[in-house]
Amino acid sequence: MKQVWTREEMAQKVAARMKDGYYVNLGIGMPTIIPNYFSKDTTIVLQSESGTLGYGARAKPEDPNYDPDIGDAGSAPLLVKPGMSIIDSAACFAMMRGGHLDMTVLGALQVSEEGDLANWKMPTKKVGSMGGAMDLAAGAKTVVVMMEHALKDGTPKIVKKCTYPITGLKCVDVIVSELAVMEVTDKGIVVKEMAPGYTLADIQAVTEPQLIAA
Repeated sequence: MKQVWTREEMAQKVAARMKDGYYVNLGIGMPTIIPNYFSKDTTIVLQSESGTLGYGARAKPEDPNYDPDIGDAGSAPLLVKPGMSIIDSAACFAMMRGGHLDMTVLGALQVSEEGDLANWKMPTKKVGSMGGAMDLAAGAKTVVVMMEHALKDGTPKIVKKCTYPITGLKCVDVIVSELAVMEVTDKGIVVKEMAPGYTLADIQAVTEPQLIAA
């Protein structure tokens, strides 16, 4: 029986790739739920362009130290943790551009077979939302994309060449979708794990580049 991974299961798979002591930036959307799945034995230091360093998971009004003015990249309230710092924009972007982040997890509109990333603007819209995506794509040591595998009509989002405006060239290392965990290599996109019941042929049907079995 085929069963796609839920967003929570996708978040668990991304969280499992983070090592103790990692400094990590999480993009808007699906990546923001990842802190819910950190191991209690692992210390991950989260950084956000909003000016927070060392924050926790998303906060609820009933949580101690709840502060609606302290938010993540999507402005959702964050859990204030002991030792958390509030830093200015210059310090945030210095971390991002200076190679001080071990990993960033971003959403995507398209990812090419060479790891090119397009995630800030659709050709059909006059404006986009850049944020710190270009800085993160260029500066983070590992770039993970967490996204839906294809559009609702089945159009692939993993493509041979990006047709949307590029965020970063050859920057994506790992793609986690509801169908598979994939690594971008010099030889192509390698499928490391598949959702229950799915075959390589199933995933290939909604993917433009030729996939490689691990």
